[in-house]
Amino acid sequence: MPHSGEASIVCLADLARDDLAILRRFARREPRVRLIGISPNGADGAHAAGCFDTLPRKAASALVRKTVAAAFANIELAQRERAARTELERAEREMEELNRIGVALSETHDVSALLEIILSKAREITGADAGSLYLVEETRPDALEADRGDRHLRFKLTQNDSLQFPFAEFVLPMREDSLAGYTAVRGEVINLADAHHIPRGRPYRFNRRYDEETGYQTRSLLTLPMKNGRGEVIGVLQLINCKLHPAARLTSPEAVAREVRPFSERAVRLTLSLASQAAVAYENSRLYQDIEKLFEGFVQAAITAIEQRDPTTSGHSQRVSLMTLGLAEIVDRVETGAYAATHFAPEQMKEIRYAALLHDFGKVGVREEVLVKSEKLYPTQMNIIAHRFDYLFKDLEASLEREKFQALLELDRAEALSRIASLEQEYHLRRTDLENALRAIVQANEPTVLPEGQFDRLFEIARQTYRDPRGFEWPVLTPEEVRFLSIPKGTLDPDERAQIESHVIHSFNFLLQIPWTKEIREIPRIVRAHHEKLNGTGYPYKLKADEIPVQAKIMTICDIFDALSAADRPYKKAVPPERALNILEMSVKEHELDPDLYRLFLEAKIFNHASKY
Repeated sequence: MPHSGEASIVCLADLARDDLAILRRFARREPRVRLIGISPNGADGAHAAGCFDTLPRKAASALVRKTVAAAFANIELAQRERAARTELERAEREMEELNRIGVALSETHDVSALLEIILSKAREITGADAGSLYLVEETRPDALEADRGDRHLRFKLTQNDSLQFPFAEFVLPMREDSLAGYTAVRGEVINLADAHHIPRGRPYRFNRRYDEETGYQTRSLLTLPMKNGRGEVIGVLQLINCKLHPAARLTSPEAVAREVRPFSERAVRLTLSLASQAAVAYENSRLYQDIEKLFEGFVQAAITAIEQRDPTTSGHSQRVSLMTLGLAEIVDRVETGAYAATHFAPEQMKEIRYAALLHDFGKVGVREEVLVKSEKLYPTQMNIIAHRFDYLFKDLEASLEREKFQALLELDRAEALSRIASLEQEYHLRRTDLENALRAIVQANEPTVLPEGQFDRLFEIARQTYRDPRGFEWPVLTPEEVRFLSIPKGTLDPDERAQIESHVIHSFNFLLQIPWTKEIREIPRIVRAHHEKLNGTGYPYKLKADEIPVQAKIMTICDIFDALSAADRPYKKAVPPERALNILEMSVKEHELDPDLYRLFLEAKIFNHASKY
């Protein structure tokens, strides 16, 4: 019996005598068969019996020929319709596949992974056993247009189903004597049924060295340009050995002869479409990568700006970032406890890193004299006090000399010498008092917790007065100086501490101005909460446990540890790591820090991450 694609058959069947059941089944099974029924009067009802048409037994020959011709025409029309439908379905499948590939390409921002996908998908839709990918590169891509060097091709990637071999990148000139070079220069497709038999007159040649060194046998070969939206060739796809069966392995000449065929025009068309998508996706990925590098540079510049204003905190942001990421990775992996269900996607890890790096950027909005204040009084204030005491010392000396001179003028020698001895003794006592007062002021100016009673000594000094050369009376210490020197802890008064704490608001407001992508848009909110405490005693918003993002809770532990244990700050001495951990533990007991996060921090020795920077 005939099969689809073979000769067309028209059967004339006597509806009264022939076995219609068999004929109907035959016609239904074979699309290129038509039945014409013969009946006494050519009844139309015979169509219901599965016949193309019916004729009367005494039909004229012209009618018979016309009906038979119409049956054959119907067969051909149906065949063309089936072929068109099949082609449409195949085109739809190809379009869907290209769309799926396009989605996969657009979702991949990692350039190396993207190139792997491009080559593997090109091989998949063409049935290629092997393939390579070349990228067009500038010798100096960062130079100005006039200073750029020649372009070249970089052999970036290769894949092979039948043979595994060591791979190393290399560059080759963009010249027309190589297949990839010709396609890159001309932007044209090369489709060779046999790469070893290139038609005469072509400028390119096939490099046999690869086959000779590996034992692989290249037969059919397809080289296509990857063109961007501007029509520029940015890369070249080279596909090798189109196979009849995708699972076949070309490990022998017999397998090559049996399996390999030329690349079809359909394969060329599909791969060109893929190559165009791939070029756009590659440029987008490079652009995405460049933007990330640009932003990374901005972040590093921001950190540099912070550290230049406050050099004593050099490296703090980097260390906090390393520790915060380390603790976040532990939280992401933990399978028990309060954070067993907490996981961070790669983009969230990036979000945590940037938040940690930028958490102190708002310090650029704090007055530098407050930011680097190492003692309770500003240097200018302490200089004024020092000059004031210099005047007091000189005034005391001048007063002594005046009274000695007066004694010599008014008293006899013996009385004068006695008076002078008394004056000098009094002078030494008063000078010692001044020296002790200045020493007490210098001591009180240091950023330490003052001993009990030290404030009384300051107030006593402040009650003392002196007269300037014009005769005006002034206190030895002004009320403002006493206020600063009376700071019980650290170097900052409440107003200055509020200024320092305002760096969180400055950071938050600054970060809000950046149009973050949706994957990392929580950075401002994380930074805003890195000085909050679980019990609501933190700043600036007095947030409590449930209101603080877990990323901020993680960062807070790392930030405090580094602030305690890093190099000396103007307002405090560094403490040993063990002491820093004890302080953190006390904060946990006071419900300031998360106990589960601190336990993970301690168990995983996250604090060792700080030593890496």
